[in-house]
Amino acid sequence: MSKTFYDEIELEDMEFDEVNQVFHYPCPCGDRFEITPLQLKNEEDIGRCPSCTLMIRIIFDPLDFTDIDDAPHATTQVAAAA
Repeated sequence: MSKTFYDEIELEDMEFDEVNQVFHYPCPCGDRFEITPLQLKNEEDIGRCPSCTLMIRIIFDPLDFTDIDDAPHATTQVAAAA
């Protein structure tokens, strides 16, 4: 089954929430798409909105996330670059 994406977004167009350690981007439903640095490290590229069924594909360089700790709330140096 093929996935349909609402949009493709560059990671640098997303905002990083340092408290929750999550990248986010506004969703048309009023909530926001989210993805964690750990998901990006694992080469996942799909941001999901927790309030609706929309998904976005995130364009990023997986090499930027090779040094991220696997701990859920690990501090990331990528946040400063994003």
